[in-house]
Amino acid sequence: MTEKINHQRRTILLGAAALSAGALPMIASAAEPVKVGLIVPMSGPFASTGRQIEAAVKLYMQRNGSTVAGRPIEIILKDDGGVAPDVTKRLAQELVARDKVQVLAGFGLTPLAFAAAPVATQAKVPMIVMAAATSVIPQRSPYIVRTGFTLAQVTAPMAQWAAKNKIKSVVTFVSDYGPGLDAEKVFVKGFTEGGGKVIDSLRVPLRNPDYAPFLARVKDAKPDALFVFVPSGEGAAVLKQFTERGLAAAGIRLICTGDVLDDDLMDSIGSAATGVVSSHHYSAAHPSPENKAYVEAFSKANKGMRPNFHSVGAYDGMQLLYQALKQTNGDSNGDKLLAAMKGMAWTSVRGPISIDATTRDIVQTVYIRKVEANGGSYYNMEFDKVDKVRDPGV
Repeated sequence: MTEKINHQRRTILLGAAALSAGALPMIASAAEPVKVGLIVPMSGPFASTGRQIEAAVKLYMQRNGSTVAGRPIEIILKDDGGVAPDVTKRLAQELVARDKVQVLAGFGLTPLAFAAAPVATQAKVPMIVMAAATSVIPQRSPYIVRTGFTLAQVTAPMAQWAAKNKIKSVVTFVSDYGPGLDAEKVFVKGFTEGGGKVIDSLRVPLRNPDYAPFLARVKDAKPDALFVFVPSGEGAAVLKQFTERGLAAAGIRLICTGDVLDDDLMDSIGSAATGVVSSHHYSAAHPSPENKAYVEAFSKANKGMRPNFHSVGAYDGMQLLYQALKQTNGDSNGDKLLAAMKGMAWTSVRGPISIDATTRDIVQTVYIRKVEANGGSYYNMEFDKVDKVRDPGV
């Protein structure tokens, strides 16, 4: 057991220190490095999130260099296992006190971001949230900046789309923690305001969920559609059981947020995803030239792996850090970096994005997508969008 825990909590150094592992080129510099503590789940049920974030951080540094404004960037990667907030908090404390990091980043799930927030506040260290998606996260520390998304932000357009597209009745089906509760509340509000009826709202456990009894209740309720949010990694199980238990055959549509149809897992979900409509801020099939280049580079660097939305949250998190350091001429003082990050805007691989100067949250386009087969693989193909979507608050 001890051996397993030690494995899960291992530290991996990226950047110049990882040259022997073939990670990144060494840059000779007399300047002190800017140390970034990257805390993500590299093991456990949400390891795919950590794997995507780590890959995106490496790729960004490979494409943009491992120094900025004369300062080498050193990434110290910590595996928190994804399910224990006390572990995440301890790792954040160690990174700040022992490793002297000037930035914290990563954070796969909301409870883990919550746990680290007081550490960032006390140390006055910017905390770039790349994945966790509950609306209130930036309110937990004045040093938090988000480059991923919020569930409320990507849910509201789906609620509006469903109400306008002949879906009259829905059962909501969400994981029972912060983002799921946000998604449920925002969908119910938007769908009912559009004239729809929510028959039931089901909440499934985050840990070791058994979807079968909940899906049986949905089948008995006979809604026009089932609206689903589960975190990245759980979508395959939901889609498989939805199909096997006859909900699709009974004429019940499945609509969802993009977490359910994670690009990293689309081929493992397979044909069960065909025709499913979702709303999200990123698809590997996004047709911009920036994204086509990103997908190609990501796949080449990671043995054919397809980038997902968490990778983009990380890639843009690195862009935010690099541009902030350029503005401060390499000064890594927490307050100066934070001031530089507020209000920043750029063209991401997902489309135009910005950081709201007041809320420190991301503003971005949300796309409506439909799963289609293409060349033996399955992709979320965008067919509509809502520009400049802010977190609506919950």
